[in-house]
Amino acid sequence: MENLISLVNKLQRACTALGDHGEESALPTLWDSLPAIAVVGGQSSGKSSVLESIVGKDFLPRGSGIVTRRPLVLQLHRIDEGREYAEFMHLPRKRFTDFAAVRKEIQDETDRETGRTKQISPVPIHLSIYSPNVVNLTLVDLPGLTKVAVEGQPDSIVTDIENMVRSYIEKPNCIILAISPANQDLATSDAIKISRDVDPKGERTFGVLTKIDLMDKGTDAVDILEGRSYKLQFPWIGVVNRSQADINKSVDMIAARRREREYFANTPEYKHLAHRMGSEHLGKMLSKHLEQVIKSRIPGIQSLISKTIAELEAELKRLGKPIATDAGGKLYSIVEICRIFDGIYKEHLDGVRSGGEKIYNVFDNQLPAALKRLQFDKHLSMENVRKLITEADGYQPHLIAPEQGYRRLIESSLVSIRGPAEAAVDAVHAILKELVHKAIKETLELKQYPTLRVEVGNAAFDSLDRMREESKKATLKLVDMECSYLTVDFFRKLPQDIEKGGNPTHSIFDRYNDSYLRRIGTTVLAYVNMVCASLRNSIPKSIVYCQVREAKRSLLDHFFTELGKKEGT
Repeated sequence: MENLISLVNKLQRACTALGDHGEESALPTLWDSLPAIAVVGGQSSGKSSVLESIVGKDFLPRGSGIVTRRPLVLQLHRIDEGREYAEFMHLPRKRFTDFAAVRKEIQDETDRETGRTKQISPVPIHLSIYSPNVVNLTLVDLPGLTKVAVEGQPDSIVTDIENMVRSYIEKPNCIILAISPANQDLATSDAIKISRDVDPKGERTFGVLTKIDLMDKGTDAVDILEGRSYKLQFPWIGVVNRSQADINKSVDMIAARRREREYFANTPEYKHLAHRMGSEHLGKMLSKHLEQVIKSRIPGIQSLISKTIAELEAELKRLGKPIATDAGGKLYSIVEICRIFDGIYKEHLDGVRSGGEKIYNVFDNQLPAALKRLQFDKHLSMENVRKLITEADGYQPHLIAPEQGYRRLIESSLVSIRGPAEAAVDAVHAILKELVHKAIKETLELKQYPTLRVEVGNAAFDSLDRMREESKKATLKLVDMECSYLTVDFFRKLPQDIEKGGNPTHSIFDRYNDSYLRRIGTTVLAYVNMVCASLRNSIPKSIVYCQVREAKRSLLDHFFTELGKKEGT
């Protein structure tokens, strides 16, 4: 039985290597036919803690907002003895024995696909963990369901995440692990709500109740755990994860499991359920159930593989032999296929095909919203204006107008625009990469040559990375230029009166009164808003010039150059 899970693990890794993530294609997808356990839960439901308890290691990224931004296919392999280690499919020859490094690699690999934006991607990360303290099991950790988009994310992120989760759990071969916190009303549970939509009878859903120890005094979760509040085909399982204080103190997982067992055994309300509670029981039960499901699906998987092989062989016969055997003919074929891909990519950008409109959304919604969130009026509070003006004056109070103070206030405000400018560059970069994926899928000629398809994709991504760096430099220079030279005419057009300029006959303290400082703050805010309005128009121009325009002109130029060098050798 244990070999069955290992076999499915290998098939899943092969699917990912071949680009089969369960998406629509001309051929049946093997990924969709493989039984898997999808972990579903809202943010702060304790989903990460449940997974780490099953594994017995701290290895998942933590933080506020949406931390999991790509599906994580977690394959657990039980070994008889030896040191625990982890391997990523994208780093096949590297073993990780430090699980803090595993956490960092998950974050880094996510950023490689999505950039430093808070976008999500359906392309999974494959992680295998080998340990004598785990059961043979495969889990797919999905992004946490959320109700509100956070800064740096499109408004569609809520539905994007829900659609990604649904794409996994609506398949009949998917086992749903629905994580719900006990200290919240079960009726509002994101995991239960979405699992009920796709599995109304609860035949594929396992309910896991977290944070039982955090419930209000005088209340308990017995009705839920015994299936009276919401009945599922399988019994509910309660777990007690480590507290945040335990995580901060790096409390050992073995000790945490022991405390979990003691909690259920010693709490009167849960004593009669203790034998089927806890993360250890959860892991064993899921492993056993997954083995049973795999065994029942083997005939269907074999049939699908045989059918797909027959269809592929028929397609190969239809395609016939390679177009050319000589080097010149091969080069010509490669260039022609690349031009077809390049043409499709340009159609996406030019609006002939869908996708390019997302770039305009960055300029029209995301960038202005990010600039608006900077809240310059708070930065230019009375206290901060007073502080910077007096610091700029030094030992000699200003005589006419506090020019150095004005400069410091303006520069300290404008420098904060670098963040939204850089985020806009990254957001457009992510969209351009997404369009490469689309164009590759739509270039039918590339399906015949998987290696060329990979090379073209890598070459396009490398070019986009270089364009992004150039775009960042150019875009941030726009902000820096506004900081380094102020528009003099703006200040010349301001009404001139002796109070605004500061009357030399007044005392030093008069020149720092609230009315005077308030006028300075108002003037600086008006200037900063003027610059923001200007940059809102010039930043998109810089990004389009350095990224979108260059992607249309020279996406595969470097690839063609390298191809020519190989041909010449």
